[in-house]
Amino acid sequence: MKTFNDQLGNTITLATPPQRIISLVPSQTELLFDLGLEERIVGITKFCVHPYHLKSTKKIIGGTKKVHLEKIKLLKPDIIIANKEENTEEIVASLQEIAPVWVSDIATIEDSLHMIAEFGKMFSVRTKAQQWIDKINYGHADFIKFMEGREPLKAAYFIWKNPYMAAGGGTFINEMLRLNKFVNIYENRGRYPEIIIQKMRIQGDPDVVFLSSEPYPFKEEDAFEVGRFTHHAKTVFVDGEMFSWYGSRLVKAFDYFKQLHNRLA
Repeated sequence: MKTFNDQLGNTITLATPPQRIISLVPSQTELLFDLGLEERIVGITKFCVHPYHLKSTKKIIGGTKKVHLEKIKLLKPDIIIANKEENTEEIVASLQEIAPVWVSDIATIEDSLHMIAEFGKMFSVRTKAQQWIDKINYGHADFIKFMEGREPLKAAYFIWKNPYMAAGGGTFINEMLRLNKFVNIYENRGRYPEIIIQKMRIQGDPDVVFLSSEPYPFKEEDAFEVGRFTHHAKTVFVDGEMFSWYGSRLVKAFDYFKQLHNRLA
């Protein structure tokens, strides 16, 4: 028997490396696949879209906020992978009666690397995990060099409309903004504050406004509406996965960020 601590400090005990995995987190599903664990994944959420073919080969057990407990029980998982932000405490508590639940809590790149290393230990794929850690560390260091000499820009990153909501402090999105030298004007307003866009000028007047591709599908008219309440901000549609998906997606994110800066130049 081996014990492992998740990122909330909870201890789980495993007799052997899990062979039947359920993932409730899209970015962590992608990571499990990239660690070579496709055959061990038995259940995913309807939002687990990468790699795309998993939606037709694995059992869909609901969403991230609402799961089908009976479907999960029938899959007889050895472990369930969850996340503090994506899944509710109530869901996790219910799932703990079915199988061990490992919960991630990620706000920084270091948190992400820790998760990958723990997956390497739990699923006995240490070499593969270390390869991904090395790729991320290389990409991270290379991107920091790319950013040398670039001036900071004030930014607002919107994730929702009706009401408008932005990414604030303590989020992985905010960490990615910092990495890109985007100074989040809503960093001190909580994790996901509601925003009255008519007040944007007095609340920071951003140089650039990002409209994320997820979870809300912003349109051109939204960009026009938001842009009206800044002085001269650029309004840019961005790939939300690159800013919010931790794990192996980070390798692609660093290249995406370079392209983004070239668009803003």
